Amino acid sequence: MSKVSITKRWLVNNLGVSAAVVFFVAVLLSVLIRGYYYGSAKQYVNAKMNTLISMLQGSYQDSPTGFASEVKSMVESFPDRNKAELMAIGSDGKIKLTSSGFVPEYTLGLQDYKDAVASGNTGFYMGRSESGEGIMAVTAITPSRWGEFSAIRLVTSLDELNRTVAFYVIIVWLAAFAIIMFMLLSGLYFIKSIAIPVRQIGQTARRFAKGDFSVRIAKKNDDEIGELCDIINHMAEELAAAEAMKNEFISSVSHELRTPLTAIKGWAETLDGMTDDPAAMSKGMKVISSETERLSQMVEELLDFSRIQNGRFTLVKATMDVLAELGDAVLIYAEKARKEDIELVYDEPEMLPFISGDKNRIRQVFINVIDNAIKYSDKGGLVSIQAGETDDGFVEIDVSDTGCGISPADLPKIKTKFYKANHTRRGSGIGLAVADEIISMHGGTLDIISEQGVGTTVIIRLPIEKNEG
Repeated sequence: MSKVSITKRWLVNNLGVSAAVVFFVAVLLSVLIRGYYYGSAKQYVNAKMNTLISMLQGSYQDSPTGFASEVKSMVESFPDRNKAELMAIGSDGKIKLTSSGFVPEYTLGLQDYKDAVASGNTGFYMGRSESGEGIMAVTAITPSRWGEFSAIRLVTSLDELNRTVAFYVIIVWLAAFAIIMFMLLSGLYFIKSIAIPVRQIGQTARRFAKGDFSVRIAKKNDDEIGELCDIINHMAEELAAAEAMKNEFISSVSHELRTPLTAIKGWAETLDGMTDDPAAMSKGMKVISSETERLSQMVEELLDFSRIQNGRFTLVKATMDVLAELGDAVLIYAEKARKEDIELVYDEPEMLPFISGDKNRIRQVFINVIDNAIKYSDKGGLVSIQAGETDDGFVEIDVSDTGCGISPADLPKIKTKFYKANHTRRGSGIGLAVADEIISMHGGTLDIISEQGVGTTVIIRLPIEKNEG
């Protein structure tokens, strides 16, 4: 499908319609100008002729024998000879007398004379005379139609009138052309101010699509286009940051997967054929089992994250006891904390209200948070866990550690996918993102309070089941 540019679409849809309207107005004004001037001229000759005929009728009634003399006197003394020419016409159709003194040698054959003779009254004509001059003429039959002067004719030249009409019509069309050119030039300037930035945005977006996030769009104006440039530049920064985090995540996950695989492979090769050392065999199998479980957890974490990204992450909710799942998670990590010389303190309450949730997913969150607390603590550190009921209808679980803490710059991004604040500790960087999504899907919140060099507290809040109590 061929591309239609903004400029072409504007020329066809906008300027085309506007030009058509201007053209229509110009045609209408031209018609009105012609109608006004020619109508005024026609009104003049008709009114003048009516006056002349009325005078002749009165004269004929007073003295029929002196009618010819009256006609001659009227023609010869015609006062408006500078505007029009008055003619006396015989019954043979020839001009006998004119107010200008010039008598042409031809028989009238124009429509005004023909119509007047046919109707016995008046006839009108506008066009070219026998000599080719533009004229407007009216002919009227006199009371003595079979006498010496059977008709009189009033003729006015249209040359001056045509020039006047042409002048004003040209003015109208020049104005119309100027308006169309102004709309064209101003419109093209405006379209250019849009089309060029849009074209630049398109070129930049194509570079983004190829993975080049270094380019930025120059902002020229503080308008909608300028705002769009700011948004796209901000998007590029976010995409660049996300791309960097993704690459870092891939590197981190590769390392995290390689470490247990190396341990498993090393012990598998060591134990191959070894049957005479039960202690080494037992130790090797424990390492293989432990590292296999670690790999399984990482793979499951990655699968959960993929399900969340694809919208296929689901919960199986039921009434559940938070204390039971929290107690299991603490029990899982008690031995690990002891081996790493970290004190794990669990202040277990006697009971907590039930919540509606997926117990396996809630336990997964507890395991992830407690694992992080131990992971980011040093030997001799303290991890404390507290649980209780809040006044606003939530169960709150606080997991605190005395580890390395999180810097103020990293804290707002700590729950972002792929983000790792501390690259010296193991982990994929998606555990907290998954945990935060699970808690959100339960209608709760997962908040982190941390001070670098002091420690971190993770606060998990889950709504109490509504029919509780």
